[in-house]
Amino acid sequence: MARLIVKHKVADFSAWKTVFDSMHGVRLVHGWTGHEIYRDPQDPNLVMIVNKVKTIEGAKSYGSSPELHEAMKKAGVTSVPEITLMNDEEVLSY
Repeated sequence: MARLIVKHKVADFSAWKTVFDSMHGVRLVHGWTGHEIYRDPQDPNLVMIVNKVKTIEGAKSYGSSPELHEAMKKAGVTSVPEITLMNDEEVLSY
């Protein structure tokens, strides 16, 4: 498993979330298995998404897809995304 971690600012969280949710099928095509969304406590329009994906290649193909770029415009992403790709090493829950 791998993670695609994205951090960016949006104009309006609710509007962004609606578009994010509409991309569920596209994420599945690229091997997504889940995600976590975090919001900055000082700025609720600064979001970080930890996407759980089967492979780094799937994450990269999603990241370069025209569907994603169009959705980001529609969703009101206002900053250049900070993107990190990582392979899982250890995942524990307490």
